[in-house]
Amino acid sequence: MADEKGLADMKEEMIMSAGIDIGTSTTQLIFSKMLIRNVSGFGKIPQAEIISKEIVYKSDIYVTPLLSEDAIDGEKVRHIIVSEYEKAGIRPEDLTTGAIIITGESSRKKNAREVVESLAQMAGDFVVAEAGPELEAVLAGKGAGAGLLSKQAGKVVANLDIGGGTTNICYFEEGEILDTACLDIGGRLIRIQDGKVIYISSRLRKLLNYSGIELMVGETADKNKLSHITDVMAEILVEAIGWKRKSIRPELTKTNHLITVSKIPDRITLSGGVAICIDENKKDFQYGDIGVLLAKSIKSRVEFSGTKVEKALETMRATVIGAGNFSMRISGSTIEYTIQDFPLKNIPVVKWKLEKTEDIEQMEENMAKAAFLFDHEEHSGQQIAFAMKGLGCPSFVQVQCIAERFSRQFDTMFQDDRKMILMIEQDIGKALGQALKRINRKNRDIVCIDGIRCDSGDYIDLGKPIVNGTVIPVIVKTLIFNQ
Repeated sequence: MADEKGLADMKEEMIMSAGIDIGTSTTQLIFSKMLIRNVSGFGKIPQAEIISKEIVYKSDIYVTPLLSEDAIDGEKVRHIIVSEYEKAGIRPEDLTTGAIIITGESSRKKNAREVVESLAQMAGDFVVAEAGPELEAVLAGKGAGAGLLSKQAGKVVANLDIGGGTTNICYFEEGEILDTACLDIGGRLIRIQDGKVIYISSRLRKLLNYSGIELMVGETADKNKLSHITDVMAEILVEAIGWKRKSIRPELTKTNHLITVSKIPDRITLSGGVAICIDENKKDFQYGDIGVLLAKSIKSRVEFSGTKVEKALETMRATVIGAGNFSMRISGSTIEYTIQDFPLKNIPVVKWKLEKTEDIEQMEENMAKAAFLFDHEEHSGQQIAFAMKGLGCPSFVQVQCIAERFSRQFDTMFQDDRKMILMIEQDIGKALGQALKRINRKNRDIVCIDGIRCDSGDYIDLGKPIVNGTVIPVIVKTLIFNQ
C-alpha cells in the first residue's frame, strides 16, 4: 500500500531509463538518468515529479538489419542491443523504466511483434514494446524540443519527424499535445543500388499513379525523375500542416489520419534522418535511397526556409530520446494497491464517462458499454484496466457510492479472479481504492492510480513502485503492428 509518510520523508531518488528505437533505416538506443523528487511543500499532500533528465549514453547508429523485404533480422538487432548494453556498462536489472519502439516501415514487417517482444524480455524488467504512429509522433516531437518550444513561446509548434518510411507530425500548444498525423513520406520508400531502382514501397504507389509518374523496379535511377517525386512529397508536407491549401494528395499518403485541428502552426521543427541531410552536403544517392533528394526538395521550399522554422534540439536521435526520456509518467501519490507482482504489462484500457455527479447514476451501464467494446471472445479472460476522469472534489458519500457501484458491476461482468485496475485523472485514487478494499467481496487484487490520463484503445504498463512504494511508473502506449 502507498505510504504517504515515505514520500514526504523522501528528498529524491535517481532511476535509470532506456530508449530503444528500431526504425525503417536505423536502430539505436540511449540510457538516461532521471531524478525524482517530492516537490510539495511542508504540510501539503506529497507529490513526486521528474525534475531532471540526463542522457548518460548514446549508442552508435546502426542500419536496421533485415532478413528480407518483409522481415527484420531479430538476431542481429538483439546482438546490437546486447553489445551496446555491454559498452555502456548497463545491466537490464539496473533499469527502472524505458521503451522499445518500432517505427515506420519496420513496424509493418511480418515479424515486428515477435522481435520487439523478444527484446523486451531481455532488455529490462520494465522496458516495454511499443509501436504506433501517434506515439512515435509524440515522442519524436518531445525529443526534438517542439513541446518545450511551444511552452516557452506560447505558440502552436509542429514537429515533422521525417524518417525512412514515414513522416510523423505532432502539434503542440503551450507544451500540450494538440494533434498528431502520420504520412507515408520518407527517404527509403525508394531504394537505389548500382544506379538502379531496386525497391519501391507499395505505400507509394497510390501517389505515383495519381501524379502520373511511372516508376519500375530495375529501371535506371534518374535523378530528375526521382527529384520530381520528392518535390511532390515536400509539397504534400506543406499542405499537411496547413501552410498551403490541401489537395487530395495528403489523403493518398496518410498512414493513419491527417491533422484534424483547424489551427495552423506558428513555427515548426524538423527531425529524423532526412531532416539531418537538409543542412549537410550529401551526395544524391549516398544512402542508397531518395533521402538526400527529399531533403533537397524540402530545403528548396520557401515555406521551410523562413523564420518560422526553428532548429530542433535533436534531429537524428529525436525519437529514441523521446522513448527514453518522455515515455514514462509518474502516478499521483494518493494511490492504493494491494498487488505485489509488478510490473504489469500490456494491459488494454477501456474508458467510461464519469466526470459529473449525474454520471454516477449511469455507472454500471457505461462500464458495461466500455468493456463490451473490448471484451469479446478473442480476448476472453484477459486483464483490462478501467479509466475515467473522475470527480474533482467528491464527497465521502459519493466516493463510497462510486466504489460500491464499480465493485458490484465488476463482479457481475467478471466471474473469474481478474484484478480491479482503475486509472483516474483526478486526485482521488487513495480514497476510492480504500473504499474498494473495504467492499471487495471476492478479495480481488486492487490497483487504483490517479494522476494518469489514458483512453480506450490505449495499453498501459505499470512498473514496480518507487520512492518508498508511494508512486508507480506508468507508460501509456499504443500497440499497433501494421502487417
